[in-house]
Amino acid sequence: MRIRAFQGLVPVPALAPEVACVPYDVVDAAESAALVVGRPHSLLHVDRAEIDLPAGTNPYSDAVYAKARDNFLKLQHEGALVRESEPCLYLYQQQMGAHRQRGLVAVCHVEDYDANLIKKHEKTRKDKEDDRTRLIDTLGADTGPVFLTYRDEAAVNALVAQLILTAPQHDFTAPDGIRHTAWRIPGGAAWVNAFGQVPVTYIADGHHRAASAARVARLRRERNPAHRGDEDYNWFLCVLFPASELKILPYNRHVFNLNGHTPAAFLEQVKATFGLTANAAPSPGAVGEISMYLDGKWHGLRCPADAQADPVTRLDVSVLQDKLLAPLLGVDDPRTSKRIDFVGGIRGPSELVKRVDAHGGVAFSMYPTTLAQLMDIADAGQIMPPKSTWFEPKLRSGLFVHTF
Repeated sequence: MRIRAFQGLVPVPALAPEVACVPYDVVDAAESAALVVGRPHSLLHVDRAEIDLPAGTNPYSDAVYAKARDNFLKLQHEGALVRESEPCLYLYQQQMGAHRQRGLVAVCHVEDYDANLIKKHEKTRKDKEDDRTRLIDTLGADTGPVFLTYRDEAAVNALVAQLILTAPQHDFTAPDGIRHTAWRIPGGAAWVNAFGQVPVTYIADGHHRAASAARVARLRRERNPAHRGDEDYNWFLCVLFPASELKILPYNRHVFNLNGHTPAAFLEQVKATFGLTANAAPSPGAVGEISMYLDGKWHGLRCPADAQADPVTRLDVSVLQDKLLAPLLGVDDPRTSKRIDFVGGIRGPSELVKRVDAHGGVAFSMYPTTLAQLMDIADAGQIMPPKSTWFEPKLRSGLFVHTF
């Protein structure tokens, strides 16, 4: 993999906890507005600039992108974001409870993205991709990193072990209890060489940011008659984590009604396909198991996949969709169906109980998709079903900003 150090913007240490914010796509405008109360330097003022405009403003309007640029420049003029004195890499550690993950912050080349050395497993939506493309191009900056993973590399692990013995640049605990620590790595030649041994990486989260960065690079090339190929717009901001350290949570399902079936008739049909175990645990214990909540009770389902099937068809979420959600509950296309909602695993199975008890229907608690499954699908050039993975903790935006 090609990576490179960059001379970007970072928050002054005293303001890092305020500048750093959750990714733009995990909060809506109302949630964003609530998060920035008393936090004038939050990068959400850039990533979700509509919060600083009148209520009801179209988030894709010219005014929003202009406001984002004004707010971005204001953070620099006020000294909240400062320019590094030299190109750097960074080691970024997140700790959520007992779980800890460490990734290298660097810029990756858009040609590696286009050549599928940075592998994808998800389709992008045009409206979201258009939005991030325009924002990145307007700012001349990547404010949020793309979350990449790779199969562990011993040389990289050795460098990490040495670096964490030194003092970090940032170390704070966010209001949600997640601790964020960052070490500065000037130059980083040894890290660049070590990552040269990594053949491919995989997008864990951030498909829209990656696709938008590639589009911006193409736009900038077209506008630049003196394009050489080494300009900063050819690179985009990433954090690269070894696969062994990542934590995938399940993406659970709530279907709003039984599609005309009585609970008893529905259970009989499910039993014929999956078998049923009474009084099951709310969280399944292995791949091929699903816990279903209906009428105040948890039921265990077995969903073994055909070992000869392709890696997408073998996923638990695919088996559930193909053999139960579509034929029994009428959820024909989970991307567009109004009959289903998806619940991130960070909320736990108790959220499923709450929703079904309050609104009816049936819920399915899934076993997390594994990283090995994700990599198999990306290696096969296939696309994962919607809402198959939930990575936690989320990367913070604003701790490292790549400009061009």
